[in-house]
Amino acid sequence: MFIDRLLATLVHLRHGVTHDVLAAWFGVDRSTITRAINEVRPILAERGCRVADGQRLRTLAEVVDHLGATGSGAILDATEVRVRRPAVNTVDRDRFVSGKSRRNAIKTMIVTDLDGRVLFCGATVPGSVADITQARDSGLPDLMLGARGVQILADAGYQGLGAQTRGAIVTPPHRKFRRNPPAWYEKHYSAQRKAHSSQRIRVEHGIGHLKNWRSLARHLVRRDTFNHTVRAVAGLLSDHQHSDRARVASR
Repeated sequence: MFIDRLLATLVHLRHGVTHDVLAAWFGVDRSTITRAINEVRPILAERGCRVADGQRLRTLAEVVDHLGATGSGAILDATEVRVRRPAVNTVDRDRFVSGKSRRNAIKTMIVTDLDGRVLFCGATVPGSVADITQARDSGLPDLMLGARGVQILADAGYQGLGAQTRGAIVTPPHRKFRRNPPAWYEKHYSAQRKAHSSQRIRVEHGIGHLKNWRSLARHLVRRDTFNHTVRAVAGLLSDHQHSDRARVASR
């Protein structure tokens, strides 16, 4: 039954239960569980992120349109998950080495609202790809140029997109004085960065909720399935966050 296949996939994603254990629980062969997860996981990944009853966001264009229609802001960041190093003599073996953590990783781009609720989870790329390159390749700058009144906060890894999008993507201020800055400038600069960081921290909370799912734990992720895994988890997490929001609003 599809319900059993869905349940097996959910348990695997949330708790990282192995295919062998799931096969014993459901009284089937291990290959049956593997086939069920491989079929259901892409379906969950394609659902997108839930923002309202009957409304889900699947692409960056839909996210930008949603932000423009609701007049709300968003926060952008990329997150990495460590993976095993490719085998010796593998083509492009070093392309998974992250320039940030110096470890083998896969990264994905996350967009949340100002409260940290997940709005979008992008396609995955090797860890060697810079955050700003990933954003540009996704077409985000062009989408922001075509939108009015939409603003997205981002960290210093995206500096340069602010000028490219005419201020639609807001990054921390650049340091104008590299040596011997005046005391007044240091105070002003620190205050600006702190104000920006206090707003942007919500995306870190959203990413933290994603990584509470055992299937996104380091060394458990398979490079060939990570794209579907992280997007499926993002969609399921958005369902949970929307339900919590609706429950609070009904009180």
